[in-house]
Amino acid sequence: MTDLKTIREAIMEAIPYTSANYGESPDQRTIYVPPAHLKALRLECNLVVGARGVGKSFWTAALNSQDLRTVLGNSMGELIHTEVRVGFSVDAKLDAYPNADVFAGLLKNNYTPYEIWQAVVLRWLASVTHTEIPTENWQASTEWVKRNPEPLAKLMERADQHFRAIRKKGLIVFDALDRSSHEWQIMDNIVRDLLRVSLWLKSYPSLHAKVFLREDQVERTVTNFPDASKLLATRAELTWQPHDLHGLLWQLLCNAPDGHGQTLRDVYTQGFGKPPATRNGAWFLDDAIKREGPKQRALFEWLAGPWMGKGPKRGVPYVWSVSHLADGRGRTSPRSFLVAIRAAAEHSLEKYPDYAYALHYECIKQGVQQASSIRISEMAEDYPWINRLLDPLRGLTVPCELSDIEGRWHKDPQANLWDLPSEKLPPQHRDDDWTGIRTELERLGIFETMKDGRINMPDLYRVGFGLGRRGGVKPAIRH
Repeated sequence: MTDLKTIREAIMEAIPYTSANYGESPDQRTIYVPPAHLKALRLECNLVVGARGVGKSFWTAALNSQDLRTVLGNSMGELIHTEVRVGFSVDAKLDAYPNADVFAGLLKNNYTPYEIWQAVVLRWLASVTHTEIPTENWQASTEWVKRNPEPLAKLMERADQHFRAIRKKGLIVFDALDRSSHEWQIMDNIVRDLLRVSLWLKSYPSLHAKVFLREDQVERTVTNFPDASKLLATRAELTWQPHDLHGLLWQLLCNAPDGHGQTLRDVYTQGFGKPPATRNGAWFLDDAIKREGPKQRALFEWLAGPWMGKGPKRGVPYVWSVSHLADGRGRTSPRSFLVAIRAAAEHSLEKYPDYAYALHYECIKQGVQQASSIRISEMAEDYPWINRLLDPLRGLTVPCELSDIEGRWHKDPQANLWDLPSEKLPPQHRDDDWTGIRTELERLGIFETMKDGRINMPDLYRVGFGLGRRGGVKPAIRH
């Protein structure tokens, strides 16, 4: 058996310090497709919904890569014969789509979001069909759309015929729509009209659109238009089951760079009984390691042992490492899980060099602390008002009565929701007083209401925000 120091160092090299994807093309060796994501990647799926950190931007970048579409073609052959354009994302690509400021200027000049999105589609298909249209700025392109409905329709027909002739499909992908505006009502109009444009594209058999949305966006009024049911029927959710997370972990471990990969493949082989398969320079797991079952559980025990302490009363690392990273709706994101495992390896290396397994159970708990802090930072990027609401709760012990929470809010002026930074979307329900805010926090998975009416907070957020719970993971210390 390889020495534990080498294994711990290999785990740290296998898992990136941050697994966030900001438009970069992912490494094919890291591609792992949970069954629930297969539907989301199919061309006929127009609407994909997911929480923070579940893969929306990752799949946008993967679909935009010809090499990765070829890899994904092993599961969905249609992607091999698809050309992709990104119509909106976290990346700034002003030639391909307007940013929030340009969008705001166009709306101020009385162009509708529908016309603007048609202009985005038009620029893509004009380049495909070698058709000249105004492209000096977005107002010129949108004005052309507004004044030339018949030439626009003919261009769409030519584009559809072009893809048919070369026996391919055309796909345009939209992500990060929360960056399109800082006001809910305006963003609703932008998203609604984008979905209408997606429906318009369904008139052309070779042209497809895929829109990635946050849950809070799709839960609003963005689908209240005729025939929206045709899009909703294609809706897919980006969810991760616990066995998916463990499968992703081993996909990364077996494909670690340099000699680290061989170290971890040796662990895999010893724990599973045979090595992973290799294809085109990447290593792939046996199906038994992708499913929940004794094989997957036993393999993780090679890293973390059977118990979260000296006996079974403290829980099982295989289960504990996922369940204590779940939000109030029972969902664990791959980003949080991977951060926790990497941190557990790092702390084990530093504090427990002689422990019998690569991951010490106390260090798995510390991994939860680190994942909690990072998760809170990520949520604060999307919802900057969260810190103002939850910082006053520091030191509370949960579960607790809602009145205990409201008392903290009323005493702390920092929890004022009517004085918020304007660069991000505000709480949807801030005009409904604290009852609406409680609903908002429950929807985000930060609060959960117990059967007796008390408010609980999952470890994923409780630890980072400094709340206590008897017998739980200790709160993180903020420096």
